[in-house]
Amino acid sequence: MEHAKVGSYFALLSGMVIDVSPEELKQRARAAFVGMAIGDALGATVEFMTAPEIAAQYGVFKEVVGGGWLRLKPGQVTDDTEMALCIARAVAKHQGWSREAIAREFAIWLRSRPVDCGDTCRKGIRAFMLHGTLDAPYNHWDGGNGAVMRVLPAALLSLPDRELLKKYALEQARLTHHQQLSDAACLCIGSMLHLILQGASKSRLRKEADALVARHHQFSFVPYRRLATAYVADTLATVFHYFFRGRDFEDCLVGTVNQGGDADTTGAICGMLAGCYYGSQSIPRRWLKKLDKQLVLELERHADQLVMASPAGRALSGCSSSS
Repeated sequence: MEHAKVGSYFALLSGMVIDVSPEELKQRARAAFVGMAIGDALGATVEFMTAPEIAAQYGVFKEVVGGGWLRLKPGQVTDDTEMALCIARAVAKHQGWSREAIAREFAIWLRSRPVDCGDTCRKGIRAFMLHGTLDAPYNHWDGGNGAVMRVLPAALLSLPDRELLKKYALEQARLTHHQQLSDAACLCIGSMLHLILQGASKSRLRKEADALVARHHQFSFVPYRRLATAYVADTLATVFHYFFRGRDFEDCLVGTVNQGGDADTTGAICGMLAGCYYGSQSIPRRWLKKLDKQLVLELERHADQLVMASPAGRALSGCSSSS
């Protein structure tokens, strides 16, 4: 790869030009991972509450205070962040992508008696533990959001290869979820993360969301139906509504979690998109300080490793070393 000018790195991969420095790529990946955890910790407090209930109790809910039905400590994360970390740890230990390694990490995590685990995720992990199953059978009723909430590591490791994204995103998903809308959601959020990492505008991202709606009308978010359930179509409709309306990271997250419902997961998905889009500097310090410092360090370390092991990261590292 050629170094076109000082301070700018160009790589041609899969027909796409990547014009970003390795450090900027890592910074965006870190912001996505940390943003996911903050959205998870913020939303978990109001999970399963309705929007009117949240308004009556908090006015506008906008602080990381813990509590909620899980009785969390301030800044404590749930299965959304923990399962994404399982995937990242598996890639690090295996030094590459492996469904078996990911399934083993999920099993270790489940045995640790996590604070929460969705029924479909638990069923899939137990099938691996008992029978070595790596592909959940297709089930029309498995349209929950448990696969898309953890898709970030697959997106980072595959950048910018869409076929590689499809392989990684669906393989991690089908360890527990095998359903058409779940698959579509994973691929859409993964594609949006790829676009953000390459510097796409919100108008370009909106085209990606609109294309998903055109293929699967269940994801329609205009007009917004104000449903934020664990059904993956409701989850993404809420995320899209507030992400595209939001002015900054905090605005996106506050709008999302104040809708209630499955707020830790809508918060986690919106957090990964908004963190990646707006960058680390946009994440409120008061929220970041509530997360466990060791957790933040691990999230950032895995973000660096994943994105720099991707096709884009390897190519850009070559540009940097040859400059």
